Amino acid sequence: MSSENKLPNLDLTQSHIPASEHFAQNFSVHKPKILLLYGSLRARSYSKLVIEECACLLTHFGAEVKIFNPEGLPPTDSEDESNPKVQELRDLMLWSEGQVWCSPERHGSMTSIFKNQIDWVPLSLGGVRPTQGKTLAVLQVCGGSQSFNVVNQLRILGRWMRMITIPNQSSVPKAFLEFEESGRMKPSAYYNRIVDVMEELMKFTLILRDQKDYFVDRYSERVESAKKLSERVNQRSI
Repeated sequence: MSSENKLPNLDLTQSHIPASEHFAQNFSVHKPKILLLYGSLRARSYSKLVIEECACLLTHFGAEVKIFNPEGLPPTDSEDESNPKVQELRDLMLWSEGQVWCSPERHGSMTSIFKNQIDWVPLSLGGVRPTQGKTLAVLQVCGGSQSFNVVNQLRILGRWMRMITIPNQSSVPKAFLEFEESGRMKPSAYYNRIVDVMEELMKFTLILRDQKDYFVDRYSERVESAKKLSERVNQRSI
């Protein structure tokens, strides 16, 4: 039986057999570009302190890091995209090859401060998907006992933004006990877990950043693009 009969609904012209030979053979040599986002505007924000600790670790591991400060970012749809903070965030999204997200848990969920940052980033920006194929590490801080509500929600959000979320994650309970007055994190199992997450993020980013275009190439989108191209050609021939 031919493959056409086995898969009658498959467009064979747009069906590509996955193979390692299609992977990029040369690895980039520049430092991985990592954007870090946090979800609180408090003077002593523990999600920000975690992000700053992550930035130190990522720099140690060889990354170039940038932290976005959400202060001054307007509520979604209250202004247009010409707002300077919106432009700053969108430029950083395009710049990054990987990201770290950390939010406090508030009422069992990520904060509005954090979600607002993501809501300002469209799935398509000038014909480019600003987050598609980028790596992502998710973390949360808790005011009380350990919870995983936020990291689970961030994983859903990352998938919606077409990002590659690494397996490891971190949730820091009673975060107010885990930091020195100076803002540095105390040595603990929670600190060690954050080291694990940042190390894993670097590994995934180094491997995937040059393979991004291949990994996010989708059959459904190839079919749709081919259909639109055919319609345009046929329209011109009328």
